[in-house]
Amino acid sequence: MSVGIVMLVHTALNRAEQAARHWAAGGCPVVIHVDKMVDRKTYDAFANALSGVPNVEFSTRFKCEWGTWGIVAASQAASELMLSKFSFVRHVYLASGSCLPLRPVDELVEYLEARPRTDFIESATTSDVPWTVGGLDAERFTLRFPFSWKRHRLLFDRYVQIQRKLKLKRRVPNGLVPHMGSQWWCLTRQTLSAILQDPDRAVYDAYFKRVWIPDESYFQTLSRQYSTNIESRSLTLSKFDFQGKPHIFYDDHLQLLRRSDCFVARKIWPHADRLYEAFLTDTAGAMKRTEPNPGKIDRIFAKAVERRTRGRPGLYMQSRFPNEDWENGVTAAPYSVFQGFAELFENFEPWLAKATGARVHGHLFAPDRVRFADGRETIHGALSDSALVRDNNPSGFLTNLIWNTRGERQCFQFGPADTQIINWRMAKDHNAQISVISGAWSVPLFKSNLNFIDIRKQAALLQKIESEHLDVLRSPFSKARVRIWSMAEFIEAPMEPLQGILDEIGPQHARRLSEVPKMVDLSGFGQFLQNLKNQGMHPYLMGDFPVDRGPEGASKPPRKPYLVQ
Repeated sequence: MSVGIVMLVHTALNRAEQAARHWAAGGCPVVIHVDKMVDRKTYDAFANALSGVPNVEFSTRFKCEWGTWGIVAASQAASELMLSKFSFVRHVYLASGSCLPLRPVDELVEYLEARPRTDFIESATTSDVPWTVGGLDAERFTLRFPFSWKRHRLLFDRYVQIQRKLKLKRRVPNGLVPHMGSQWWCLTRQTLSAILQDPDRAVYDAYFKRVWIPDESYFQTLSRQYSTNIESRSLTLSKFDFQGKPHIFYDDHLQLLRRSDCFVARKIWPHADRLYEAFLTDTAGAMKRTEPNPGKIDRIFAKAVERRTRGRPGLYMQSRFPNEDWENGVTAAPYSVFQGFAELFENFEPWLAKATGARVHGHLFAPDRVRFADGRETIHGALSDSALVRDNNPSGFLTNLIWNTRGERQCFQFGPADTQIINWRMAKDHNAQISVISGAWSVPLFKSNLNFIDIRKQAALLQKIESEHLDVLRSPFSKARVRIWSMAEFIEAPMEPLQGILDEIGPQHARRLSEVPKMVDLSGFGQFLQNLKNQGMHPYLMGDFPVDRGPEGASKPPRKPYLVQ
């Protein structure tokens, strides 16, 4: 009793030759099918190289295109030749030219000898497992697919749409229950011969010729008709990524493949010299005899898929850069945004830097230039203070700033006079901590020496911009840590909000307030707001600032300035 190896080869014929010699040296007869799309000269050279190797045969060639019947026809022809030529074969193992034996051949033979009536083939109904990625599941059995998905994508899609619109459905012959699974199986002679010699084979073949990707369903379905003992698993380690494409193993996967304990793995990179040398020639380094368990490395593949699809927080990559909200965290670390504080407090930025130990910038999104801390023109990551460069990609600017300064807390000022295109980006960033004193933008106007009509126009514009920004921050889609105070509300009791800000920045920076910034003199601010109202504007974002009036409407002397005690 022995194991026969059916090899489907279409590329890297030198590696296929190496694998065929290894199988044959281990006592396994080998039948090779070479894709008909391989030119005759290359095929002849390959066949001549193996002509002197005993028990190696070549089957009738078929054109093998992904997703089409040719791959099944090739498997059938090679299997028929195997069963007729080598009567001592009890199991037939289907492999590809890119498959690599991971354990000595005699271990596979002994393993199958102990299970003489077991068929190893992944076989499950479409309703049982969500294996299909970016394709069809149940419809691949009920619609017709006469066009190649790779060469005639438009015709393929249009024909599917037409069948759906007309509600055309195929009848599955003889009550078969379609099953799907890995193409790479190992069947007993009894089961395989029953499939190939079935009186209704012509009916089944005609049906599966118009099934999409029949190599993943033909043997998987028909083996259920004849097998007495199916283990729904493949003895070949074959992993697929989140797009349904097979993982390729390289030299640095050597230890990973050893840990799998599997007999065979695919796909192996043709230039992985270290893998071919280790597994085909280094018998001393062979893996220990144990049950194949590809699940042992599933955790590693899951982490690889997560890294590929989600990436590292705050670091963009090709697979998710063009897609909104695909990022695994907008930025790499927490940061703080202050709106209205620098306008309300004198020397707020130096005070905050001293109180927290963080790097405190000015208005990073000011329209004229980027105001880095300490008046710098550049910062880590070669970020310049050019507003033109920043505004070419404001989101990228913020992301790069936080990434290149991770480990150091970043704080910066923001306001309605700044570039607003960054609003949503910050609001949807769970790393952002945004503190807003609404209406504080009016303090510089109050202190300015502009004509009042110009003040009114600018105040109306800034209030409109800030109001829209506050709507963004209050949106249910906002993920940032947001705190909003009206200006009147804040100055009534500023100590608690300021202490909360220090606590929010982090335990390593948290401390009790001992020195506080001085608030600007707001004497006459209430009358300033009233003057805006008298000019037809409604300054509502500041809160309620009452105006003290005399008995005949004359203003009383202004109250003392608001100071933090």
